[in-house]
Amino acid sequence: MEDIGHLKKYLLTVHPVRKSAGQKAEFRQWLLRELKRAGWRAREETYGKLNGSVNVVAGDPERAEVFLCAHYDTGSRMLLPNFVSPTNIPAHVCYHLVSALALVAAAFALSFAVSFPLNQPGLMLPLFLVLAVVGLWVAAYGPANENNANGNSSGVLALLAAAREAGFDKRVCLVFLDNSERTLLGASAFKKKHAEQASKRLFINLDCVGDGENLLLIPSKYSRWDGELLSALEEAFPEGREMQPKLLTKGLQYYPSDGRKFKFHVDLCACRYLAGLGYYIPHLRTKKDAVLEEGNIMYIARGLSGFLEAYLDEKAG
Repeated sequence: MEDIGHLKKYLLTVHPVRKSAGQKAEFRQWLLRELKRAGWRAREETYGKLNGSVNVVAGDPERAEVFLCAHYDTGSRMLLPNFVSPTNIPAHVCYHLVSALALVAAAFALSFAVSFPLNQPGLMLPLFLVLAVVGLWVAAYGPANENNANGNSSGVLALLAAAREAGFDKRVCLVFLDNSERTLLGASAFKKKHAEQASKRLFINLDCVGDGENLLLIPSKYSRWDGELLSALEEAFPEGREMQPKLLTKGLQYYPSDGRKFKFHVDLCACRYLAGLGYYIPHLRTKKDAVLEEGNIMYIARGLSGFLEAYLDEKAG
């Protein structure tokens, strides 16, 4: 496989931010060239002004049995990290609830400070609502975060590495999704355009795989019953020096990523572990998101190559 370090350096130095239309367009041109070098025929797929997404698709979606996907867009900078804990839903919900309440409290305090001296308490509620809406808008469309090594440059790099490791296979389709940070618009558009495939085929989604030694493999509730899939995943991702795989088939998990749009999917994410909290992803959408372990990328690329070989051969047989 081509030196992953070279691809990583180029991605993080030349295309570290992929938020504006211009930044995304420049990145896609580089991505199309890299996919061509890896032996894949790739193209841009657009979905109109209302959706505004441009996905990059390599392979034939209508013939594919398995889709490998990762979103390539990056988000805005946040005052607090976008904390994600896939296996500790109460902690995940509480963190974001407290963050939302803090925003509400700040908006309320500012609206009170502005309206009270004017002896116009009737302005308090409108000001509060306006400030709350502005705060939410900034969270979604505010200034770009400059460091996006884990979220989701890691997924892009892992998918490129898998494309090189596995080589072209007409039974596989690669999809680099746009606008994940805008309510998963790219995944929604792909699902609508390729409705039959999206409802029947397997989607492997790579998101935040660069920071953490624990690789969580999270099947959807429908994929948990596919014995061939689970066996192939277990064999393809053995315990190794780079990562410790955790195939989660029991209990309740929640991972807010593009895989949610597809019925049969498996989300892959790298996590750290803290006793009492469980698995979590740190530093997302902050300047501290600067870790992208090459060992993780190599481990995932090799695992996906082995998985595809075993799973597709089993399907064919």
